[in-house]
Amino acid sequence: MTTLSNELLDQFTAIVGDANAVRDPGEMAAYLVELRHLYTGKASLVLRPGSTIEVSQILTLANETGTAVVPQGGNTGLVGGQIPFDGGDEIVISLSRMNAIHSIDPEGNTMTVDAGVILDQAQTAADQVGRLFPLSLASEGSCQIGGNLSTNAGGTAMLAYGNARDMVLGLEVVLADGRIWEGLRTLRKDNTGYDLKDLFIGAEGTLGIITGAVLKLFPKPEERSTAFTGLKSVEDAARFFGLARQAAGGFLTAFELIPRFGIEMVLKHGSQVRHPLSEEYEWYVLIELMGLEATGATSTTLENLLEESLEEETILDAVIASSIAQSNEIWRLRGLMSEVQSLEGGSIKHDVSVPIARIPEFINRANDLVEVMVPGSRPVPFGHYGDGNIHYNVSQPVEMDRAIFMAQWDTVCAGVHEIVLDLKGSISAEHGIGRMKRETLAKVKSEVELDMMRQIKSLFDPNGILNPGKVL
Repeated sequence: MTTLSNELLDQFTAIVGDANAVRDPGEMAAYLVELRHLYTGKASLVLRPGSTIEVSQILTLANETGTAVVPQGGNTGLVGGQIPFDGGDEIVISLSRMNAIHSIDPEGNTMTVDAGVILDQAQTAADQVGRLFPLSLASEGSCQIGGNLSTNAGGTAMLAYGNARDMVLGLEVVLADGRIWEGLRTLRKDNTGYDLKDLFIGAEGTLGIITGAVLKLFPKPEERSTAFTGLKSVEDAARFFGLARQAAGGFLTAFELIPRFGIEMVLKHGSQVRHPLSEEYEWYVLIELMGLEATGATSTTLENLLEESLEEETILDAVIASSIAQSNEIWRLRGLMSEVQSLEGGSIKHDVSVPIARIPEFINRANDLVEVMVPGSRPVPFGHYGDGNIHYNVSQPVEMDRAIFMAQWDTVCAGVHEIVLDLKGSISAEHGIGRMKRETLAKVKSEVELDMMRQIKSLFDPNGILNPGKVL
């Protein structure tokens, strides 16, 4: 990559204007470190374009001069894909100024947005016209649509609606050489050749920069029934999920698994939280059903499901939210899971998926392994049981030094990933590859898969300027 001269930096700055080009190291700092402080980088410049044309002009110049660029949304990614390396010769392109919602079509159930639109703003805009945009993440107050799509985000609603890839009809993308692909189509069926948009979704900015998207909207549910249940074992959670899927069918929109230690951390460190149940249990499940019509069907179905599960002792206790406020309180417990773990010291994190039927086996085997590897460590396996995505996090032993514990990150991850692969799972369920899992990806993908990925990268970005060193 090119060493950036002041003259070249001035050329880049002229594209967006002085007010939207950041060179001061202090002002750049917020763009150069990720939330968990695992990755910190350097950059020569941060550019904040205000239009697709400006992004095009930036990439045209970058491609001509061999300048590496790092696209960045809300900087909420967890694998370092949005952070430059420490060489200082990369430019960060922040999409935050491109934040317009251009159109909403309630009849066609579509919404056309810029990549910099914050997720909860898209949710609110859909709600205001009686529609639902169901992508929901803990970071939805700051993450951006472009980043959600570039990482193919999952979230708590995937069980019913799929991941980010399933919520998109069309994209606008700026290619490495500055050309603009205007693919903002609202068609539900378009069988005219390769589905190009799927190449960019999940590519983490290595093939092009997403600048706009046509999102799918869905009918807004008119009723919502939420319950919090206590269970003895993860095997019981598996049985409960089977009963729920059979009884609730399409009503079932969330089935979130939480361990006892996870709730203990939330109650210890969270503010204005309380335990929904009168007793403590080894495992908990947050279950939610939604219905399009306010007929009471979801409430009746949930009550019958819980009654049957209690009679069979599949679950040991349960509480049904009696209001939207109570439902939100229960969901807040789940939402705080990631935030509070840092307050218990070091946390080694995994974002993995395994076949649903093998979740209990995975958790039990991983728990046994980390106890051998780091005696006294405290596993926190939680997440989206209904799609097999478990965030298998490990908190440091109470008496262990944080630095000593975190130094074992690679060793612990390698052990956990070995179990995942043995169970035919994935080392990355929804966070992406970025910098964190690049080397691991090379070990778990076949040579044929890696060769195809490299050829696609070479075709779309022959000069290697787009987020170099990420994914591949």
